[in-house]
Order: sequence, then C-alpha cells, then structure tokens
Amino acid sequence: MTRDLRGFLKLLEERGQLRRITAPVDPDLEVAEIANRLLLSGGPALLFENVKGADMPLAINTLGTLERVCWAFGMDKPEELEAIGQKLALLYQPRPPKTLSQAIDLAKALFDVVKAKPDRDLFPACHQVVLKDEAVDLTRLPLLRVYPGDADRVMTLGLMVTKDPETQVPNVGVYRLQLQSKSTMTVQWLSVRGPSRHLRKAAARGEKLEVAIALGVDPLLILAAATPLPVDLSEWLFAGLYSGQGVHLAKCKTVNLEVPAASEIVLEGTITPGETAIDGPAGDHIGYYGPVRDTAPLIRFQGMTHRKDPVYLTTFSGRPPKEDAMMALALNRIYTPILRMQVPEIIDFFLPMEALSYKAAILSIDKAYPGQARRAAFAFWTALPQFTYTKFVIVVDKSINIRDPRQVMWAVTSKVDPARDVFILPENPFDRLDFATEKPGLGSRMGIDATTKVYPETDRPWSDELTPDPDTAVLVDRRWAEYGLADLNLSDVNPNLFGYDIC
Repeated sequence: MTRDLRGFLKLLEERGQLRRITAPVDPDLEVAEIANRLLLSGGPALLFENVKGADMPLAINTLGTLERVCWAFGMDKPEELEAIGQKLALLYQPRPPKTLSQAIDLAKALFDVVKAKPDRDLFPACHQVVLKDEAVDLTRLPLLRVYPGDADRVMTLGLMVTKDPETQVPNVGVYRLQLQSKSTMTVQWLSVRGPSRHLRKAAARGEKLEVAIALGVDPLLILAAATPLPVDLSEWLFAGLYSGQGVHLAKCKTVNLEVPAASEIVLEGTITPGETAIDGPAGDHIGYYGPVRDTAPLIRFQGMTHRKDPVYLTTFSGRPPKEDAMMALALNRIYTPILRMQVPEIIDFFLPMEALSYKAAILSIDKAYPGQARRAAFAFWTALPQFTYTKFVIVVDKSINIRDPRQVMWAVTSKVDPARDVFILPENPFDRLDFATEKPGLGSRMGIDATTKVYPETDRPWSDELTPDPDTAVLVDRRWAEYGLADLNLSDVNPNLFGYDIC
C-alpha cells in the first residue's frame, strides 16, 4: 500500500469499506448528517464526488471504525498496537539493559529510529499546482458546517506545522480552524500546545509565526500527530516508527516549513501576534457548542499548493462515537506499555469512548499494600500530558475486566465507601471547553478507590467473592454439545438484555 491518502482509500475500497457518492451533496449540514449516520452504525468510509460549490471530492469517515484505524497502522487487531507502545516505551526512558534480550530489544528500537528518519522529496506531488496571494481561495474547498448553530464552516484533520522560533524544532498537531474569509481562518488550540508556545515566543521576538497546514495526508500521520507523548522525538519520527519507514517531506513554497510530500493540499500562511478574530460558536468534542472567542489567533494564507485532482479529507467533532473517539481507542492500546513503565503497578488502563476518550480513566492494579490505589491514580495524572485533563480515575483490582462496564460498576458499588474511598483534588488546570467547571480552565479531579480493601484501610474482614466451582465449569464445558447447546455462542452477550443501549 502506498503511504498516502490515495493508497489508504484504495485499500478501503478493495476491502469493501468505501462508498462513492455521486449524487450532489451540500457541505452545509448535509454531508455531516450522512456521515454521522454511517458512524453510528459502523458503516464504511465515504467519498463524496459531487460536493456543491467545491472543486474537489471529499473523503470522510475513513477512520470511523477501530478496524480501519488498525489498517492505517498496517495491523489487523487492536492488540497488535501494544507492540508499537512497547517500542516507544523503550525509547521513552532508555535504561541500561540487564540481560542480552533487553539489549537486543533496545538495539532493535534504536535501529527503528534510524529507519524512521524523514527524508526530502525534490519534486513532491503536493507541488503539482501552486497558487499564491490573490489566487488563494479557501471557499473552493469543501469545508463543512456540521451543526445548525455553527458560526461558519470549519476545517479539521489538517496537520498544522509550526516551528519554535528559538530552537527551530517543528511541532505537528491537529486543530480546528474556522473560515473567516477567502484567505483567512481562526484556529482553536489549548494554551499548553506547541503552536501556542511558539506564538508567544514569536511575539517576544517581534516576529510573525509561520504556519503550514497539510490536508489529505496518510491517516497514519494524523494518528502520529494526535499522540502527544513527552518524548524527545518529532511527530515525523513517531510516524516513521509507526509505519516502519521515514516520512517523505517537502519544503513549502512561501514559508520555511516542511510538510508531507504526498499531501493532497497544503496551505501556507502566518500569524501576526496579537491579530485575532471572533471564533465560534462551533460544535466541539465535549458534545456542546464551544463558546465564542474574540481572541482566536488569525491565520493569513498567502500560498496554496495541491496535487492534480486533489481529495479533501475531513471529519467532525461531537458527542461520541465520532472518528476522533475511534482514534483514541487505538492510541489507548499504544499508551498502555508506556504507562506501565511509568507506573509499574498498573496492569491495564482504559479510556472509555463514552467518557470522551479522556475525561474518565479506569485502571486495574495488582494490589499489594494499603493506599496503592491512590498512589496509582496520582501517578496516572502526571504520567503523560494528556492525562492532566482526565476528570475521573477509577482504580479496580486486576481481576476486573476494565472494558466491561458491568464489572466496573459492580466494583464501584460493592467495594467503595464514598467517605473513605473518594478523594478530590480541587483547583487544577483544566480544559476550557468543559462547561461543568465553575471557572473556565480551572477544575477538580476525582479519584475512586474501587479495589478490595486491606488493613488498615478497613478493620472489617472482607468476604470472598462468589465464583463458580471450577471442576463443575470444566464438566459443563466438556458436555456442552451433549446438552444440545453447541449452536449457542455464549461468548457474545447481548448488552440489550442488561439495559445497555448499543445503538
């Protein structure tokens, strides 16, 4: 498979996971309504070939299932993603190997870094068409307006590239942009993100901040950019580690930045520190309209390049399930080995999609001493930057399947005394889009110790959990066909039987 968007779309079509829509569709609300219905039903990716008012087709829902996210990594099962996390864990905190096997594993990981080094294309596909200054017209892109209360059309899934004015180290991230005019857009990002820091440094130096946005890239690059790990490796190296080969980059035409050479479209512009515009309201991942901001940074685009017959790749945010939630489920698997290295007592962790993929975490630990659940919760909040905004942490015993809400809720209700086992940390830096906090950007965290209590956490003897007789279970397994029940698959339990809505 060619490592670009076109190669991925070809793969999806070959596997029956892409539908081409030739009927005319409106990017104002209609496309999002169609795509959302397919997302909710686990349907295929869509390629709209006749978008009103646009010069190009639009691809959406490409990463709308966990299976397709795995395909973007070149894998088939989510469990395989942990191998990437194990590789990154070795690089995250390299330690002197104690055994020959550890030395071999570290050597392999370092060799993978060498293979992952990006290279440059002198004649990149993204430069097949070059537009500058007045020729730049963002309104010809099939930008979506997703919700009826959105102020204007938005751009998503573009890789935004900026560079630290002092160190010249690039940062790559994915942010929402809102159309302001044919050549300007506002951008929404958190103050802790790389481009926000870059803009502050540019302001201190009296300089403009150069910006490039690569649209329609290999989905693997989007997943790499959405991995905010505190490792001294660039997002391009991350992508190379994910794919096993270096990313091909190209120098922009009007700014001193590099973008993926196979990008479908590249926008080039600058942000003048202090120049802002009104942004919002716009539907956000929390499930509400984001507030109106009158201080959103304004990007002025003076350059645009693209491939011949480009394809515009997009998605949209909102209450899960959405594409970003599917990406988060895959990244959860990659984070697990890194988190285990940071917090050894954590056996596994899960960020439920229904909890916005980061607002609540469930940890399982091999409990060995009193107070260990609290220690694990505190360590989790500080392990990786993205966990700073996790509002709830539930810690359970290793015997609990953390991906089964029935087991988790049983642990919470049967093992928790609120006065003893619930702890709250007030006044923490927080996501400004979280309307539940009393003050914007400042909120509290809650930890719940749902583990079996040991002395001196409790003086009461803890009764044994109810479990079937193991010998009888073996007997029933052996005689299952004899009972005439061989055609019944009990491994797939219908959640509706227990009051869960699976739609």
